[in-house]
Amino acid sequence: MTITRISSGSPFEEQIGYCRAVVAGGFVHVAGTVGQGETVQDQCRAALSTIAAALEKAGTSLTDAVRVTYYLPDRAEFEPCWPILREAFGANPPAATMVECGLIDPKYRIEIEVTALAR
Repeated sequence: MTITRISSGSPFEEQIGYCRAVVAGGFVHVAGTVGQGETVQDQCRAALSTIAAALEKAGTSLTDAVRVTYYLPDRAEFEPCWPILREAFGANPPAATMVECGLIDPKYRIEIEVTALAR
């Protein structure tokens, strides 16, 4: 089985020891991704943009997502993201889970992890 690792160039990948995405076993596994911004909606959009770029490098897209996990420190902030998520995944929504938990830094309000079908 071939394994392809995809980097986004983030300094955290080197510091922590991970890559943005791994293509293996017919799937693209995208690491938990946070985004910059003032609001949870800004961060959600930014995280999805980073994820979409990694999927594009792997030759696939958000329309091929089969699983997504959302991590938020405050579950009340999940609902404001729903319109953004509906737009991002469109007519092809993946299976999804939302987990309320602490994130690596208190400035982050959402982290998104995606698994997509490899093309």
